Amino acid sequence: MSSSDIFIGETIGTALLTLLGGGVCAALTLKSSKARNAGWLAITFGWGFAVLIAAYVSAPLSGAHLNPAVTVGLNIKTGEWGDTLVYFAGQLLGAMLGAVLMWITYYGQFRVHLADPEHIRDAKLGPEDPHPHDVAGPVLGIFSTGPEIRNVVQNLATEIIGTAVLILAILTQGLQDNGKGLGVIGVLITSFVVVGIGLSLGGPTGYAINPVRDLGPRIVHALLPLPNKGGSDWGYSWIPVVGPLVGAVLAGGLYNIAFA
Repeated sequence: MSSSDIFIGETIGTALLTLLGGGVCAALTLKSSKARNAGWLAITFGWGFAVLIAAYVSAPLSGAHLNPAVTVGLNIKTGEWGDTLVYFAGQLLGAMLGAVLMWITYYGQFRVHLADPEHIRDAKLGPEDPHPHDVAGPVLGIFSTGPEIRNVVQNLATEIIGTAVLILAILTQGLQDNGKGLGVIGVLITSFVVVGIGLSLGGPTGYAINPVRDLGPRIVHALLPLPNKGGSDWGYSWIPVVGPLVGAVLAGGLYNIAFA
């Protein structure tokens, strides 16, 4: 795979991932959406299908990493780090593009939802609040994750554990014969693993298990001209970045000790 193929594949694939994954969050959250309040099962299966579609599309070009944690885990397994920054760049750009496309798709619903007096009240911060950007706005959950209970140790551990499960499953069940990306059956297995992680481990933090899936859309949320959108919760933003990367390192190391 050439560097240009990797960058294009990861950009397209991660854009599809965040478009469809963010899309199911928007569908369940926003007023005037036919899927509003469809529930957690819809979220978990929506994200699972998002992985399925994005990975099948991008696998021929880049191996369908779509996630810096996957890239790190694979690099630890293979010992090859040469294209790491190319993967990361494509993944972050794709995540941001996907979030913008999701916003365009639900543009009218965002306008109606954020014009509701209830959400205007939620977005307003008291003048005494010195850190308005550290407060989650009423639609931030469509773009990125957040904890139900704010506890740095627990939140970080949750992301580490969830990501470690994902990376172990990919390394043991999901790779192409050359070991550099997801295979045809591996894509299907990984998609079901993502659903399982969401159902079992997603409750505390919303299971980012992917740094760019959280960071890219969070940046877009901060930049978009959404009235009454509230803050982007930058105080929490490092946890869904650091946690998955730590989980990937631990899973990659465990794989090399136990399976290699």
